[in-house]
Amino acid sequence: MDLAHIRNFSIIAHIDHGKTTLSDRLLNRTGTILDRDMQAQLLDSMDLERERGITIKAHPVTMRYLAKNGETYELNLIDTPGHVDFSYEVSRSLSACEGAVLIVDAAQGVEAQTVANVHLAMKQNLTIIPVINKIDLPHADVAQARTQLEDILAIPAETAIPASAKEGIGIDEILEAIVARIPPPKPTGAASLQALCFDSYFDTYKGVVTHVRIFNGELAPGMHVKLLHTGRTYEVKEVGSFNPKPYERERLSVGETGYVTANIKTPKEVKMGDTFTDAKNPSAPLPGFQEVHPMVFSGLYPINTADYEHLKVNLSKLQLNDSAFIYQAESSVALGFGFRCGFLGLLHLEIVQERLRRHYGMDIIATYPSVVYRVTLRDGTVKEVDNPTFLPEATFIERIEEPMVKAFIICPNEYIGDMMALISEKRGVLEHTETLDPRRVMLTAMTPLSEILIDFHDRIKSLTRGYGSMDYTHAGYQVSDMVKLEMLVNGEPVDAFSCIVHRDKAEGRGRALAAKLKEVIPRQQFAVAIQGAIGGKIVARETVSAFRKDVTAKCYGGDISRKRKLLEKQKEGKKRMKSIGSVDIPQEAFIEVLKA
Repeated sequence: MDLAHIRNFSIIAHIDHGKTTLSDRLLNRTGTILDRDMQAQLLDSMDLERERGITIKAHPVTMRYLAKNGETYELNLIDTPGHVDFSYEVSRSLSACEGAVLIVDAAQGVEAQTVANVHLAMKQNLTIIPVINKIDLPHADVAQARTQLEDILAIPAETAIPASAKEGIGIDEILEAIVARIPPPKPTGAASLQALCFDSYFDTYKGVVTHVRIFNGELAPGMHVKLLHTGRTYEVKEVGSFNPKPYERERLSVGETGYVTANIKTPKEVKMGDTFTDAKNPSAPLPGFQEVHPMVFSGLYPINTADYEHLKVNLSKLQLNDSAFIYQAESSVALGFGFRCGFLGLLHLEIVQERLRRHYGMDIIATYPSVVYRVTLRDGTVKEVDNPTFLPEATFIERIEEPMVKAFIICPNEYIGDMMALISEKRGVLEHTETLDPRRVMLTAMTPLSEILIDFHDRIKSLTRGYGSMDYTHAGYQVSDMVKLEMLVNGEPVDAFSCIVHRDKAEGRGRALAAKLKEVIPRQQFAVAIQGAIGGKIVARETVSAFRKDVTAKCYGGDISRKRKLLEKQKEGKKRMKSIGSVDIPQEAFIEVLKA
């Protein structure tokens, strides 16, 4: 198809504002999907995506649309995730487009992730088509949404299209706006082929299937192409597009989006953002996108140690379709052999665990999530530590820096006090507040990443009755007074429970862990001390009392010294037992504590 009739666009929005429903309607309206094959959330192919109502992977699809001017256009749509953890998927999708359809929920207005995604689109100089969705809801406020578009995002309100994806209102207007407002793709004018790799997945029969957007030249089976990052050369076996199932084509031309298979064996060979070019006459690389770095680390261990190899195979399968997930082998005294895994955020961690349990039938246990600390030693060397076990002794450390994030929290006015209290509780610093409209404010705060890991998002939702939303961007490192908290059971440190925490919070954390351990460690013949220690200083203690045998039961009458003699003998025995005895912590105890 000629360039003037091609349009490449993405759909961006806050989570749950109706992206997937709108893409379903567009597929239906353009006749890409017949009514009999139609189902809700068509592009969300994973059962997890359907259950939770979220998009995890970006999905490309090619549609043919007969416009009102009588011309037929090829529309290449990429449906993107809305959750903050998957913003890297959004940035990859936007790099392959010329325009973006921005959806704003008429009932909820502009949310934190809406702002973040608009900034991503503006950075790529994309044409933005605003759509005010869900106008059929009884409490929809279209006028308010238009005002927010202008005040918060600086997008002219008159360009917004009122629509309801669920009821099919405004779908034709959106399609006409895509044709009229989004510019057709332009060739880069390079010497030969330039194709941007923006995603990939693994197919058992074809190997790695790479999603590409052609910026210059054309791609056809039989061509020899080169990946500029790795420098490797491949022969193209098949090219095609999605509608939404993959279908084969003779060639992909300038401006088109589709897939390419070329005897690529492992996904590690294709770096996201890399450029395919002609092997004989290579062109310059296209500007890619930022490499994604895991932010949250957690250990994954099989509950049954015999499943270690099984887990290893399944993790490698998961990595085939999720380039942001990384892992490496590690072992723990308490939990045996397992893997240290890196994730983009807590939702990503949860999704990977759920997929391992559900798709591969794995019984796994995850250790407490941690972040990457930057440790400067006294001799000037800098170490990156993501596991408390590898933290050097305090005497060798000059300083410890922790990763910081800039958090944007949008909440109703009446909850601003609760939000400020939550930020200070999480060691954050409020930088400024901004009034968005008569009902809502946006707070900008700098907080440590480790503090917002576990329950920050949930606390915002519960404090604001579900009306608050947050987004964050990474903001470098900052020196902090971090210490290693170790849990000692009968004087022996247990590495699975050790963690790196701020000095001010170490005591509270130690007490909570000690209390939990007291509940789950079985009683012994001697008293077992559970202690939380920072270096040589004990900050928390609980004692599991001993079983007590009544040794004086057989003493009837007589002098008290007979009873005392027996009790002293028992005391000596317990003392000797305590010095040589060891406490075996059962696997269930680890699971209980790590769940808590």
